[in-house]
Amino acid sequence: MTAERVERRLAAVLAADVAGYSRLMGTDEVGTLNALKAHRREVVDPTIAAHKGRIVKTTGDGMLVEFASAVDAVSCAISIQEKMAERNGAGSGPRVVFRVGINVGDIIIDGDDIFGDGVNVAARVENECAPGDVYLAANAFEQIRGKTQFIFDDLGERALKNIDRPVRIYAAKSRDHFGTVAPVVPDDAKSPLPLPDKPSIAVLPFQNMSGDPDQEYFADGMVEEIITALSRFKSLFVIARNSSFTFKGRAVDIKEVGHRLGVRYVLEGSVRKASGKVRITGQLIDALTGAHIWADRFERDLTDVFALQDEVAASVVSAIQPKLLQTEIAIAMRRRAANFSAYDLYLRALQQFNLSSRDEVGEALRLADQALELEPQFGAVAALAGICRMQRVLFGYAIDTEFERKEAVRLVQLALSVDDSDPETLANAALVSAFLVGDCESEMVERAVALNPNSFLAWHCRGWVYRIAGHMEEALRSFERAARMSPVDTRQHLTFAAMGSAFIELRRFDEAIIAANKARRQSPSYSSSYRCLASAFAHLGRDTEAREAAARLLETDPSFTITTWIARGGQSNSKLLIEGLRKAGLPE
Repeated sequence: MTAERVERRLAAVLAADVAGYSRLMGTDEVGTLNALKAHRREVVDPTIAAHKGRIVKTTGDGMLVEFASAVDAVSCAISIQEKMAERNGAGSGPRVVFRVGINVGDIIIDGDDIFGDGVNVAARVENECAPGDVYLAANAFEQIRGKTQFIFDDLGERALKNIDRPVRIYAAKSRDHFGTVAPVVPDDAKSPLPLPDKPSIAVLPFQNMSGDPDQEYFADGMVEEIITALSRFKSLFVIARNSSFTFKGRAVDIKEVGHRLGVRYVLEGSVRKASGKVRITGQLIDALTGAHIWADRFERDLTDVFALQDEVAASVVSAIQPKLLQTEIAIAMRRRAANFSAYDLYLRALQQFNLSSRDEVGEALRLADQALELEPQFGAVAALAGICRMQRVLFGYAIDTEFERKEAVRLVQLALSVDDSDPETLANAALVSAFLVGDCESEMVERAVALNPNSFLAWHCRGWVYRIAGHMEEALRSFERAARMSPVDTRQHLTFAAMGSAFIELRRFDEAIIAANKARRQSPSYSSSYRCLASAFAHLGRDTEAREAAARLLETDPSFTITTWIARGGQSNSKLLIEGLRKAGLPE
């Protein structure tokens, strides 16, 4: 007997599914199913037919589509994503966001179904895809390059599940894609973040080898300074400190770090401080392959600690981008305090400030004030002290609100007088000015992001300046950028709650609830989360949930009234948020 001949052909295969489908179904099963059917009927199926595609099968939230041409497959996918973005922006129902993976390969035909490696790779590429995007395997990219006006970002090689070889992946976008607001990524969308289009790095907390737990702050401070130095380079994408520090004290898999943070390179090391000297060891690892790219050891007298930080930063950059000029490194380094004792206090203050509770903000302010007594022209400390005082006003911690308000403004003005070209100083000054003075002039914060586009703080502050000014869409763009710069930040609840307040003013109440719940889960005691939830639920007529959120708000902020909250500052363009708080029954 002769074996039955297997029918094969070369095809472009598109795999798609709905990001966060289980969450959507759990929230509103009927609404989600109806929305998905409408999207299929009005957008997806007609667009596939227009590009000569054949729907092979559907799987609830997903589908498999065959095309004879890679150009048709990619054009179809991008058209669908653009139309879905428009519908999600205009609609009031569940926001359905697709992920799409495309591959070109040999497939096996079995009746109306298709199988084989060409199909499997497309499905795995789709698993890697960020919500709202279109990812291509290298085979598909080779077929389409030079034949369209689309823009492609090389995301590097990925190890795909059950695929025996790494696959290079590209993100495809239309030329007018840039500048749009990225969709809010659902909580259960666990796909790895796409690699940026420039060298990307995360610096993990260095191990404290000093034998003294009280010196932990010094090791942390050294890492923060290296992150700051690296982030000054516009040619690098640098993950912010608070996301890197979520791995502190844990045995980590470098590949998993790269997967979670969306970076190609990871720097790890140790710090030993003893007998007036400090020694740093560091190694740079390719998170995709696990290969060690660079390792070195540096030792200096503590009096020369800043040169040590500069040398580590310069060496890492040289390992990632050998052609980067050393003159760029010299320009990028931050101005340093001349007095090491003041600098030591500054590191301690930063450690406390990052905890962000009432007691820790007070302790950070006490340490910053001590540092300023030793070094009155220490600009970074002055800016930190100003932000501490601003937070005491906004969070209701201040005893003498008017004094704290004036001091916050004075301190950031002092910081600007020391260095008005430092991006973090500019960002902090713009934030204080917007909240406490009502001056939302964007010049300072725009300079901040121009000077350092890798700064989580600069983008977060830019979002708030535009939010307070009433430009909600622009605020959301900035908050999304900040969240990407520090994707697992321990203080990201601040950004999510800010996004929630902006969504409310845009009447996107469902998205406000999603963002506020993210903030609440990360920091259950953060009162802003419950303000957003109470207001958004009230606007949607979900009165029971609104009252529950209002009760939680009063637990976290017992003295809260709408009038006192408005008086704290920065709420002149929160009309719908305030209206919702009143509907939720909160005290006037």
